[in-house]
Amino acid sequence: MTAPRIIAQAPPLSGVSVESVTLPGGFLDTAARFAPLDGTVLLTSGGDHDSARWHVLGALPWLTLAAHPGGGGKLTIDGTTEAFAGDPFDVLQQVLDRFELPALLDDAPLGAGLLGYLAYDLKDHLESLPSTCIDDLRCPTMLLHAPSALLIQDARTEATRLLVPRRGGGDAELADVLARVQAIIDRPAPTLPTPVAGHPTSDVTRPAYEQSVADIVDLITAGDVYQVNFTQRFRAPFAGDAYALFRRLLERNPAPFFAFVQGGDHQVVSTSPERFLQRRGDHVESRPIKGTRPRGDTPETDRALSDELLASAKDDAELSMIVDLVRNDLGKVCRAGSVEVAEHKRLESYHNVHHLVSRVTGRLDEGMSTVDLIRAAFPGGSITGCPKIRAMEIIDELESHRRHVYCGSIGYLGFDQTCDLSIAIRTATVTGGTLLWSVGGGVVYDSDPADEYEESMHKGRTLAESCAENAPPEPTVWHNGRLMPQSQATVPVTDLGLRRGYGLFETLRADGGEAPLLADHLARFEKSWHTLMPSPPPDVDWAAIIRQAVTANDLLEHPALVRILATRGSRHEAPWDHSLTVMIEPYVHRLAQFGTPGLRLGTYPEPRQTPVAAHKTLSYVYNMQAGAWARERGYHEALILNPDGTVSEGNSTGLLLVVGKMVIRPESPAALPSVMAAAVCRLLETWGYRIEVAPIRMQDLLEADLVVSTSGMMGAVPVMSIDSHERAVGPDLWQQVNDAIIPGWRDGPAI
Repeated sequence: MTAPRIIAQAPPLSGVSVESVTLPGGFLDTAARFAPLDGTVLLTSGGDHDSARWHVLGALPWLTLAAHPGGGGKLTIDGTTEAFAGDPFDVLQQVLDRFELPALLDDAPLGAGLLGYLAYDLKDHLESLPSTCIDDLRCPTMLLHAPSALLIQDARTEATRLLVPRRGGGDAELADVLARVQAIIDRPAPTLPTPVAGHPTSDVTRPAYEQSVADIVDLITAGDVYQVNFTQRFRAPFAGDAYALFRRLLERNPAPFFAFVQGGDHQVVSTSPERFLQRRGDHVESRPIKGTRPRGDTPETDRALSDELLASAKDDAELSMIVDLVRNDLGKVCRAGSVEVAEHKRLESYHNVHHLVSRVTGRLDEGMSTVDLIRAAFPGGSITGCPKIRAMEIIDELESHRRHVYCGSIGYLGFDQTCDLSIAIRTATVTGGTLLWSVGGGVVYDSDPADEYEESMHKGRTLAESCAENAPPEPTVWHNGRLMPQSQATVPVTDLGLRRGYGLFETLRADGGEAPLLADHLARFEKSWHTLMPSPPPDVDWAAIIRQAVTANDLLEHPALVRILATRGSRHEAPWDHSLTVMIEPYVHRLAQFGTPGLRLGTYPEPRQTPVAAHKTLSYVYNMQAGAWARERGYHEALILNPDGTVSEGNSTGLLLVVGKMVIRPESPAALPSVMAAAVCRLLETWGYRIEVAPIRMQDLLEADLVVSTSGMMGAVPVMSIDSHERAVGPDLWQQVNDAIIPGWRDGPAI
């Protein structure tokens, strides 16, 4: 593989500047000032275990190595980025070679190097493995930063040093880095938003988890494999600050390998107790963990649980298998005869669990590098199973999602023949307003599926409880005749609503549990039902159902968005298997969301041509694409055209034009009959306005006295611009209309 050109163009390191510093407040308070900056990596130790000594903060990276899922990636040095193809481990080796430093810095963990993570999915560059689970994150599989500044604190003495690698810029460059670091340290302590997570859901049910464990036991019985580490992934809506979550977790469950990685569009929070690989010169160490028991509620029960773990033949066998695997991995790159089990089956106790830990050591063979060591041992055997390759194949077959950084490694790779990497367990990723974390355990011949499930939940308890502390209740839906948590409402994969988008929906507003235009919405819903569905409309009291659902979601005092969903099902005769669902969520008026007196419309360039546009079907992709097109261009709504160039409606709203005492509704062969537009016309007719339905062209929109967007949720709202043409929002007619039709429309955030 050809090395990226910018590696050779960058000057090598000539040394490291080191000076003692005094931090205002503690190390973690200082780290909070750096945490929002891209490329910040914090590696900190909690607790009193022998591997919990150093706090390391890397910031202001001058180099970033990011590998893409599937291969290749980007290398950035001093602001210049070059893409590369192929194996990212090759580029990693070239970076470490180019910026190699000659010796260790006395007893400090490293003098300069790369900080960040290696995702579990890098396994695909080491072995030929199937890929049958989903990568829904699309985050880098390798994200490593070379910081311009390293803050290193000895947790025992609190002595702190600032290390700056010397590069081609000489004293001027060093002075600049020191000044930038000091300016950040001197900033006022930030106020971090409280981390708030919604209701967590797993990607596998308990019965399915236990069945997978049973399937693994069958494979072990058949001699296909000896042990497999099987996991489940949780996700929850997340708001607040990821570093604040990191601080909360460290306070509750200190462990030796806590880490925070600021990836810009994602953050990684790890609370791992397990060392994957440590290197200092030619000395190598790994500390695999296998065997877990929960902590007891009293000293007596706690001691009984730890004694049970130490006496467990199953856990002893599980740990011994992984120790043998680690010995074999290290033996690939270590001197013959140097690999040994320095300590076996040591009990380590944490806030919520006891673990069994072993320590395997060796001497790196001459000519072997840190990358060679990683290639030999990655990913760690304690989170794959053995034989490792077959275990990883089974993991991919049984788990729903790619693990990403979970079960990979987090830590540092020094330019000075050092490294310290954790196994990324007890690890969460924050991205796209979502918190994701996984838990699991090793499955062996005598594993009990129920016990394995419970063990996985014990391991994730601290993170789950930290998320649940501020979590709002899970939304309740009405689904096929009863109220239930939203996560329990399911639609079979055989349903044509899923397979073909065959179904209907209706969106309406409720205030105090009552929907002011319910009859009109139901009339439209039932008309579409008669057209598209094979059975009569459902004979239910929608008003009562809506009130039940609004009450169950505690939204009687808040405007609510009500969505009625109906899918076609799979049957062609009774008994029918349509799925009916009513979903409820708080509603914030669109003008309050945008902070504007009206909506901005942009004309979508793709006319709509479909015979079912007059029905609110689940096949709503065109409307969603049009709305996304509008948002990308700074509009609030897309203006939809008919094939002849006349105006149809908005992508989620109806349209009305007011000209003097006349109201014009667009005449369109394929437009959804807007419930709110019809209600507005009925009202204005009683106020002396004449109602017409006529073709409308762009010039008509620009010349009208008032253009109004309508929807069942927001009511009638003035249009303040169309494409590049600004419009006056006109008199308060629209407000009078809303007061008459939706008395609660002004409730909620100020409009």
